[in-house]
Amino acid sequence: MQKLWVRITFSFLLLMFFALLGSGLFLANTMKNTYMNLKESQLKQTAHLVLQALELDGLERENLQSKVKELSAPVTSRVTVINREGKVLADSEDDPASMENHLDRPEVKQVISEGKESGISTRFSHTLGYSMMYAAIPVEFNGDVEGVVRVALSLETIEKAIRHLRITLTIVLFVALLLTALIGIRIAKGIAKPVEEMMLVSEKLKDKDYTARVRMQPKGELGQLANAINVLAASLKSQMEKIQENEQQLSGVLRNMMSGVLLVDKNGKVLLANRAIGCMLNSDPSDFTGRQHVEVVKNAGLSRLIDQCLTEKTEIRDEIQFYYPDERILDAHLAPYVGENGELKGIVAVLHDITDIRRLEKMRSEFIANVSHELKTPITSVKGFTETLLDGAMEDEEALHHFLDIIHKESERLHRLINDILHLSKIEQHMIPLEIENVNVVEVVGRVADTVRKDVERKGLELLLPKEREVWIEGQKDRIQQIILNLVSNAVSYTPEGGKITVSLVERGDQLAISVKDTGIGIAKKDLPRLFERFYRVDKGRSRNSGGTGLGLAIVKHLVESHHGKIEVDSQEGKGTEFTVIMPKKQ
Repeated sequence: MQKLWVRITFSFLLLMFFALLGSGLFLANTMKNTYMNLKESQLKQTAHLVLQALELDGLERENLQSKVKELSAPVTSRVTVINREGKVLADSEDDPASMENHLDRPEVKQVISEGKESGISTRFSHTLGYSMMYAAIPVEFNGDVEGVVRVALSLETIEKAIRHLRITLTIVLFVALLLTALIGIRIAKGIAKPVEEMMLVSEKLKDKDYTARVRMQPKGELGQLANAINVLAASLKSQMEKIQENEQQLSGVLRNMMSGVLLVDKNGKVLLANRAIGCMLNSDPSDFTGRQHVEVVKNAGLSRLIDQCLTEKTEIRDEIQFYYPDERILDAHLAPYVGENGELKGIVAVLHDITDIRRLEKMRSEFIANVSHELKTPITSVKGFTETLLDGAMEDEEALHHFLDIIHKESERLHRLINDILHLSKIEQHMIPLEIENVNVVEVVGRVADTVRKDVERKGLELLLPKEREVWIEGQKDRIQQIILNLVSNAVSYTPEGGKITVSLVERGDQLAISVKDTGIGIAKKDLPRLFERFYRVDKGRSRNSGGTGLGLAIVKHLVESHHGKIEVDSQEGKGTEFTVIMPKKQ
């Protein structure tokens, strides 16, 4: 693209060229016409002077030829006398007898045929090689035109003068055009450079480079325009920084929100989706943009709420169930958003995952029911046997000892249950601080084995212990012992006679895996996800008969998590169960 100053200069020079050319041609023609008119006047005057000097009393004078030659010398012009029939009677430069008839000459015809007072004609002479001007006036006798006196003048000198004038004018005009070009270039650059810089700054602003500024400061209106562009650029930069800051804040809020956000236009197409809703739908939220909400959410309930909100233009709140990719319960809050004129632009849907809340509510209700049920059994037993004693059974010593033994066992069971509940509550609320020390896990496993030795021998079980002598980790010794004791006690309780229990320790880099494996009854797959819930029992009758409270594995899980570890379970019905506790060696 040509620069602006080049286009301005070219246009200016083109205009000046045609202006100067027109002026030069007009001036040359005007001067030429002035010369010619002057010569015509002179030639007519000369013709009248010649006519007066000839003192003609008739065209047939004998000495006319000599008289004409005599008069032509002082006037420096060719003089010719022609009669009415066009015959040349006398000529100052040629023999009249050898000359042709001049009746058809324009200047002669103007006087004789047209009756004009004078005749003027200019034509090129091929014989002489230059143009001649002819002026003819009538010769009258008694009021009749008897002939004409014609005076001819060479235009060779005039043509040379005109050619010289044209050359001079051409040179002058060329110099003027050259000076005009130099001045025009300077003026054009002075105007164009600030304009070009302003255009460049405008292009940069269009390309979102808001640091661009007009450095040149021209005077006048261009200076005002440059200042206006700089102010505009500064204002745009400030506004864009605010917009970007707001966008970053909004993006940060949306990106880190735990609730899913979906922005849908009035046509049902998704405009925006945050990361949380992508996780809920197990899809990339960037793929949602521009698609219909039905394709994105793949849930009839939510799509129905979106369509209802778009139709009714009112806020809607409801719970919806998702079954893909996981079963979830979502609290959906939908509200329309409108433009400046109040027209509907679309709707905003905010989805809160309340699956855990509902699950916890269910667990809380189940916990209350389980606690009530667990407390009810020993209390009912104590109350029943006490009433029996009060009704007279105290008189029977054997019955008295039997009932008191039952009351003692039930009160012990009630005591253990309450202690476990209080202990679990303290662990969950982190009321018991973790006292870190170096613990030899092999030694802890040995103590646990000594604790359950009688039960193992009574059921004829085989208990296999780790072969290592020392395996050290950081943790609280009592908690680690309680973890292993609960797992081994469960293995003893649920392993039939003649079964085998294996306790092993496996070091995995900076972690230690404590495994308790048995050949017991096993656990069904459907029970595995709820195995660590409070009061959850796989075999409720057997668990209660074994004296368990249903809180052992829940306590184990929280004790493991207090050591920043995790617990895994692998089980098959009829083949056995393996619990693996993985804890870091360093806390």
